[in-house]
Amino acid sequence: MPKFAVLGLCLCATCWCGSTALFAADRPAHAESPNAHPRLGMNLTGPADWDTELPFVDVFHLSRPWTSQQKGGAWGKGPALDLDAHGWVKSLAPDCSAQTLLCTIAGGHYPSGRYTLLYDGKGVISIGGAAKVVAQPAPGRMILDVDSSKGAIFLSIAQTDPSDYIRNIHVIMPGFANTWQQQPFNPVFLHRWQGIACYRFMDWMCTNNSKVVTWDQRPKLNDATWMKQGIPLEMMIDLCNRQHIDPWFCMPCQADDRYIRSFAQMVKEKLDPSLKVYIEYSNEVWNGMFQQHKYAMDQAAARHLGRPDRPWEGACLFYTQRALQIFRIWQDVFGGHDRLVRVLAWQVGDHYWIDGLLLKNVKPGEVDALAIAPYLAMLVPPHSNDPNRPGADEVSKWSVDQLMAYMRNTVLPRVANGIRTNAQMARNHGLRLVAYEAGQHLVGIGGGENNPALTQLFFKANADPRMGELYTAYLNTWKQAGGDLLCNFTSVGSWSKWGCWGLLQYSDENEAASPKFMAVMRWAKSMGQNVNLP
Repeated sequence: MPKFAVLGLCLCATCWCGSTALFAADRPAHAESPNAHPRLGMNLTGPADWDTELPFVDVFHLSRPWTSQQKGGAWGKGPALDLDAHGWVKSLAPDCSAQTLLCTIAGGHYPSGRYTLLYDGKGVISIGGAAKVVAQPAPGRMILDVDSSKGAIFLSIAQTDPSDYIRNIHVIMPGFANTWQQQPFNPVFLHRWQGIACYRFMDWMCTNNSKVVTWDQRPKLNDATWMKQGIPLEMMIDLCNRQHIDPWFCMPCQADDRYIRSFAQMVKEKLDPSLKVYIEYSNEVWNGMFQQHKYAMDQAAARHLGRPDRPWEGACLFYTQRALQIFRIWQDVFGGHDRLVRVLAWQVGDHYWIDGLLLKNVKPGEVDALAIAPYLAMLVPPHSNDPNRPGADEVSKWSVDQLMAYMRNTVLPRVANGIRTNAQMARNHGLRLVAYEAGQHLVGIGGGENNPALTQLFFKANADPRMGELYTAYLNTWKQAGGDLLCNFTSVGSWSKWGCWGLLQYSDENEAASPKFMAVMRWAKSMGQNVNLP
């Protein structure tokens, strides 16, 4: 994820301040170094109505949560909706409706054609936007004609019977009306990521700012939308089983022990026993832009961890403490840790953080991997007097040639040095070095993102063939330094002023025309992964 927050000291993403060397006196006693197995993993894009990856043939799974509409009133200003435990509308106030949006994807980048709408209950559903009803062959079944060039699909519940309210809505893509229950995943999605070593489900689990505490609060298969709470665990397991890909789960920051144990039990019962399971506590607990950082600081203060005047250090100590507790629960459920990859993840930085805080109280054999996010980062503020960190007012005037030269000659060597430093620290502790996120990180910050010329420059750079060459050099640096699994961030997502994270922007994009996509997939192929190249 974008790294805009700092912890009260210079630890901006991949700046590597103070991390240029490890001195022998600072190193712990040498532990046995695990054999690195470099390969490509993938962070999947989070569930949303604007998700351009389209992983499911039932597009209603990623619908927007219901909006209450009052006849004649302002948008979304209707009275609070009467919802059941799964988010279905149980009843409507007079002159009110409940509306949702599906496929809010511009440019026609989702399939047009005949969609099948299915539902249980009694009432009236109205359709608008890019869709119109062309037939209603049976109760609870409608045939829609969708023209994706017209934008999003609007679906409204205009009336519903409180004794048998409308629920279990499904909107099935063309061609899957008879198979969606047996094969819920979009074949394009499955084919694209075949052979990937690991799916990191951080965004699928809506990990950042999660308020999930108990197992009962987990996402359910029959929830009205998976956008709000995340994708159900059953679906993540099903996906990994179908493709024989290892899962990487991020445990919610506030989850209680029963949640952790129940989650682990379902994984043990349902996941292919030949697959490994990566376990991480939350995501970027170091990052002040997320609520999990504040939660960790509060928990540290309550436990008197760290110095009161440096609460971010306490957050690191609490993070390790809670992660180790979580690992022990998983080990108890699995009867050992042979199938587990227990991951401690922190912001890339110097040995003070890794040795002095993160791993300070870790005993040999308690953790398997140290995870970092070694981004090819260029975070551009609006203005800068620092010649080593130019501002948007300067960078926006650069040509693509100038930008790519800067990335190759300045950013890549800095990142390569940081990878080597962190790889050595991991080896010193007998751990594998993995990347929980990786890739380019060209973005404006602190207002720099509001410079349109800068945004357009970054768009052009991400589509330039030299970006593919940069990725290849970057990935080879990871391999040469002894890096293990590297999870690219992210799979498919449209670009904006907030970043160009997706390897591809759209599900229907020409893969062969994307330098980033081709570079990472060719690298994966060179690592022996059975990926599909166009």
